[in-house]
Amino acid sequence: MKNMLQYFVILLMLSVSTISLYSQAIPDDSLYLGQPPPGSIPKVFAPGIVSLPNREEKVISFSRDGKEIFFVINPYPNCRIVHMEFKNNKWTNPEIVSFSNNRLCDEPFFSSDGRRIYFWTTINGADNICYSDKIDTLWGGPINLGSPPNLPAGQYHPCVVADSSIYFASSDGKICRSQYLNGQYQNRIIFPYPVNYADIGSNWEDPYVSPDEGYMILHSTRRGGFGGQDIYISYKKADGFWTNPKNLGEKINTSGNDVDADITPDGKYMTYSKNGDLYWVSSSFVDSLKHTNFLPYVNRTILNQTAIKDSIFSYQIPDSTFIDDDGNNTLRYTATLSNGNPLPAWLSLNFVTGIFSGRPDTAALYTIEVTATDTAGASASCIFKITVTNPPTGIGEEKDQLTKGFVLNQNFPNPFNPTTVISYQFSVNSDVKLSVFDILGREVATLVNEKKPAGSYAVQWNAVNMPSGIYFYKLQAGKYTEVKKLVLLK
Repeated sequence: MKNMLQYFVILLMLSVSTISLYSQAIPDDSLYLGQPPPGSIPKVFAPGIVSLPNREEKVISFSRDGKEIFFVINPYPNCRIVHMEFKNNKWTNPEIVSFSNNRLCDEPFFSSDGRRIYFWTTINGADNICYSDKIDTLWGGPINLGSPPNLPAGQYHPCVVADSSIYFASSDGKICRSQYLNGQYQNRIIFPYPVNYADIGSNWEDPYVSPDEGYMILHSTRRGGFGGQDIYISYKKADGFWTNPKNLGEKINTSGNDVDADITPDGKYMTYSKNGDLYWVSSSFVDSLKHTNFLPYVNRTILNQTAIKDSIFSYQIPDSTFIDDDGNNTLRYTATLSNGNPLPAWLSLNFVTGIFSGRPDTAALYTIEVTATDTAGASASCIFKITVTNPPTGIGEEKDQLTKGFVLNQNFPNPFNPTTVISYQFSVNSDVKLSVFDILGREVATLVNEKKPAGSYAVQWNAVNMPSGIYFYKLQAGKYTEVKKLVLLK
């Protein structure tokens, strides 16, 4: 009995010793394989250890405690995930991890606790986001994350944030997010412009998103870049939308492809791939770029307008046309004909309010280029047309003019919270009523109820005191009526 007790005491001491050994922090001189940290000038990461000559490497992920590393060796489609671990006061040699030995595996991303690694691999003929869990000291086989977020078309470059929601790239390169809610992933949301749809080429905008979802790093080929794919940063705004991505600049981006950026768990460095090697650089740009000027951009094109000869024309550029993430009150508007000539004498534009006004004296077609410029001199432009028609001469013609000129646009944004803009136009003077109804048909707001001259208009509805749900807005102009649906999502 005494010997048995001694045995259990020794076993307990060994267990405590083992736990203590594994709980010890990695020495500072061994972090990041003991590599001298970079500043604002990128450096090849771990040359001769990770970045080898005559081999391609990309996408490196570090555990939060700094004791494990996964990275990818190319070429595609023979991508393999390589593993290194700090054990017994030294780093193990790089070895292909067991779940990737005979399988294409790519773009690893550590969970916050270091016990799970996310990646994508081909399972049953589809490129799916999968994961491997660490059991004791060994990594298990790949487990499909399921659908959603996976779809048969393929998904890539997973990034898991603090609430376990996941960002990734779709099969056509669009950045998506799948919310993790009540133990399940929800259907993906594809980000709108300017995060997606701004490419001038076909790219996979692989995302990294900070754990608190405060900023996103992506790569893309965009106008004004340095050539090839550049790395950009976008910040999440208070309204849930994201800022116009900013180029990280010529110290990081080159005329080639600069891709696959991630931030290390301590937030100090960004890793990325170029020229077949892994690079790292200080992440100090994350804070500094947030306080530099954002470039305005065209968020929604201006609809073509109709005016009546010898009748007052008035049209206000909707606030949703141009977005300046520094605040739209920084924008000043100018306009010319699309060929650079001045506006016709009858037409003027208020550079602060963005209101066009005048009384056309000739039937004609004008192509107008509108430019919005911010206080730093950055600008964005879009083109629309104004068609000036002769006034109707009879009842039949008046009816035809109204039919052609009657337009009720879809509100923007939609869904919205709590404000949205409804724009409309008509080509003859009319009694106008614009109302909003709930799903039971009860009128909850009257936005316009007056006689108006022919023209184009926009009105904002602030639904701050209304519950979430489906609503309908109805425009009555003379004898004509149109109804559209809008969604308030709080």
